[in-house]
Amino acid sequence: MSPSILKTALLVASATAPVLAASGSGKTTRYWDCCKPSCAWPEKAAVSSPVGMCDAQWNPFNNPDATSGCDGGNAFTCATYSPWAIDDNLAYGFAATAISGGSESSWCCACYRLTFTSGPVAGKSMVVQSTNTGGDLGSNHFDILMPGGGVGLFDGCTPQFGGLPGARYGGISSRNECESFPEQLKEGCYWRFDWFQNADNPDIQFEQVQCPAELLNVSGCKRQDDCSFPPA
Repeated sequence: MSPSILKTALLVASATAPVLAASGSGKTTRYWDCCKPSCAWPEKAAVSSPVGMCDAQWNPFNNPDATSGCDGGNAFTCATYSPWAIDDNLAYGFAATAISGGSESSWCCACYRLTFTSGPVAGKSMVVQSTNTGGDLGSNHFDILMPGGGVGLFDGCTPQFGGLPGARYGGISSRNECESFPEQLKEGCYWRFDWFQNADNPDIQFEQVQCPAELLNVSGCKRQDDCSFPPA
């Protein structure tokens, strides 16, 4: 085989090779920091567009170079990134992720099916899309976005609307505290105490899957390799 034919064959094989879906056991935590998601910055991954963001009044806007509200700017997490129940055993939502062997280019806008293996939600599943990463995350770590889960390292909620109650890590401790939240965040806060049963950082088994249309419609971000993974 000539060198040029061999090179062409290798390129075709590389382009058509199946993408290995990330999977394994992992851990979860929770947060809602109001900051611009890290996957909202341009050129983080091979995607249709960076994930969407909102201004301080919850209005969507398209400026991937906008400064995060956590750094004095006007780009924040949209309230629509709150989790929601599909039925008693399945929920959809978003998360900051750190998967062993990967990087932002493989995590941003990828979707994962999480099956909870401990706590009151053991046996339930949640499909999340990665909209963020975090310097304080461990390996195979999913930090699930849920209003009232605590701001963590950064607090964009105080400059956006005066802040949220609760501990910096872990957030609030009762459903009644959701009543003091901005109207746009109340349903996501209730979800934590209803569907999620106030589970405290349950363990998981996870598998990378195709993103459901419902999540893509919220984030506006689809990976170019999304169809390479099994359906959610």
